[in-house]
Amino acid sequence: MVDTLGVAVVGFGWMGRVHTQAYARVLHHFPRLTLRPRLITVADEVPGRAEEAAERYGFESATRNWREIVADPRVRAVSITAPNYLHREIGLAMAEAGKHLWVEKPVGLTADDARAVAGAAAEAGVHGTVGFNYRNAPAVAAAREMVTAGEIGRVIHVRIRLFSDYAAHPEGALTWRYERERGGSGVLGDLASHGVDLARHLIGEIDSLAADTAVFVPERARPTGATSGHARATGGELGRVENDDYVNCLLRFASGARGVLEACRVSVGEQNNYGFEIHGTEGALFWDFRRMGELGVSRGTAYQDQPVSTVYVGPGHGEYEAFQPGAANAMGYDDLKVIEAHHFLRSIAENQPHGATLADAVAAATALDAMTRSAEQRAWVSLA
Repeated sequence: MVDTLGVAVVGFGWMGRVHTQAYARVLHHFPRLTLRPRLITVADEVPGRAEEAAERYGFESATRNWREIVADPRVRAVSITAPNYLHREIGLAMAEAGKHLWVEKPVGLTADDARAVAGAAAEAGVHGTVGFNYRNAPAVAAAREMVTAGEIGRVIHVRIRLFSDYAAHPEGALTWRYERERGGSGVLGDLASHGVDLARHLIGEIDSLAADTAVFVPERARPTGATSGHARATGGELGRVENDDYVNCLLRFASGARGVLEACRVSVGEQNNYGFEIHGTEGALFWDFRRMGELGVSRGTAYQDQPVSTVYVGPGHGEYEAFQPGAANAMGYDDLKVIEAHHFLRSIAENQPHGATLADAVAAATALDAMTRSAEQRAWVSLA
């Protein structure tokens, strides 16, 4: 029997739309789910945006004030896709009202914010899923299985990269993303948080780190109206970019493995160049998000001059079978969010966590805070 779960979406920029579309598709791909999401309310403070979303996607109501959702008994679960600085306030209010949370990373501005939301959810007995979507790629799931099974021996080092050009244009508007009080740590929260999650998901807990950060575009024009995504602005008053464009971080894992995590939002010529290289004592694994369904695999006993094969993931790898019937049929970014929606709804239905949780958000935020301290102190920082 399928029960209905009333859901709301708070913040309807690009990510709000992605969450909404994931709710609409999730039962198509996971028909055994026992919860059917029902789109109750969409909230966005920009005039007309919530109303337009309601008309387009079929929400029953729209509002500019997310606080109206707190007292709405029809809503049992909430997607929080608003700017980072609102995550804590909205998350606490919704959790205390007994509503389950699907929060986009990084869950606030600091580890204290993430801990507060996680604590409120635990106190209220509600579930919290977090938007670390790259771990949901079937090739990443396959890599994790191979690492866990020891198929490349003992992992000795890993390199994780997240390069993008979304902030490379000098006319990129000075939105909340570039302010410390509203956007937090900049590229650390935006991209490096994904890198930390991949590192922990694939290799294990991080013991200590040393980071270097930089701002390469120090000023931007303030927008004169509402923005969505990575808008441009010209002619407006220039303001200072307060958070980081770039981070390079050395990692030491509890297992003894070493790692490098590098992220940049102003990399000209790089469009979502995200991926990893994992090297073990007997082999290696390679993944590039832009070729999401492929996993480079080197394993055997040759050690020197050992070849790399390309494995096309298919049914049997992660959640691939829910989308395509055979290997090498492409999946896309939005499919990863459908998998995330499935984890969220399944967690609620079965009353046990699936996928990335608020605990993972706390762990990632702790590492990001340590990166900031390390860059300021120019020293290694322990996460123990």
